Amino acid sequence: MSVIPEQSIPVQKKALHVPPLLEVQDVLQSGLTAHFAEVQVRTVNCPDLRQQPFDLACEGLGGNARLLDVGGPPYLLPLVQRAKLYDMTYFGSLSEMPGRSFLIGAGAGPWPRYTVNCEMIANLLVENKVATVNKTWTARVNTTDGSCIAEQVPAAESRNALLGNFYCSEGNPGQVIEIDCKNRIGAIDFAASIRDVLKNKYGDLPVGMGGVFVLQAGKAKQHVMPDFSSTPLETDEDVDNWLKFYDMSAPLIAVGTLMSTDPGLDLRIQHFHSFSDHGEAGHYHIDTDPVNAHYLAYLGLADYIYRLDRPPVTHQIGRD
Repeated sequence: MSVIPEQSIPVQKKALHVPPLLEVQDVLQSGLTAHFAEVQVRTVNCPDLRQQPFDLACEGLGGNARLLDVGGPPYLLPLVQRAKLYDMTYFGSLSEMPGRSFLIGAGAGPWPRYTVNCEMIANLLVENKVATVNKTWTARVNTTDGSCIAEQVPAAESRNALLGNFYCSEGNPGQVIEIDCKNRIGAIDFAASIRDVLKNKYGDLPVGMGGVFVLQAGKAKQHVMPDFSSTPLETDEDVDNWLKFYDMSAPLIAVGTLMSTDPGLDLRIQHFHSFSDHGEAGHYHIDTDPVNAHYLAYLGLADYIYRLDRPPVTHQIGRD
């Protein structure tokens, strides 16, 4: 099935509020103590994210960082719109990247490859609209026994279906926010905790972050979408009954984005998918062993958000 041509994709752009990294460090250090018993937030030079445990396609998170929100749940729900198929190799061009594009994030995967719906954990470097390094993963439900099938895509597979949220940069070394948290004492997940702290500080000023975190210990509730529903999914309860949930084990490497607030673009406010080297991958919800939960994150601040192919008719179903 052919992808939507680049020139046919509508684009909206908004500048984000970009506080100094040291300010964000202090805000998160103070605020995250309401959510985790042990918190250390620092501004550091980004480690080489190509190395274990991260195994990303590029070294760092620096260089013209922006967030991309592509499509959205209205293209999946209540019934799928299969024609919404994109190619990640043109996302950099659509978001005005001056050079190469390092894309990491969460979305729906290339269902035509598997003939069934799947999750995608995007992790690729694009140069001159060619994926020169592609470490993207997919996860789908085994129709025989209901288990999760996690695998890396072939090098030339760069399609993204329906929806996606990406942190896009040149992948350069540079300073980032490092967050090391243990023992969750709050009621909300790791990404939502960060958003909550940023929202409390910056209010209606939109702050966008993206990058990678590792759940180093404990377990996490994650879902994998089964094949597309043939009956309309009209409520969040319908969606939860359709999704396949798993309790997945650390270490899990998660990539994605978060926004402190939506500046009127009908955004998915947070979205992280994870992969692993032990056969588990999916959409991150929350850790399920909070006392033993241990997160290590490296996040960058985005200068802009680009809204690609925004659904003309929207709803709030299926955004957890």
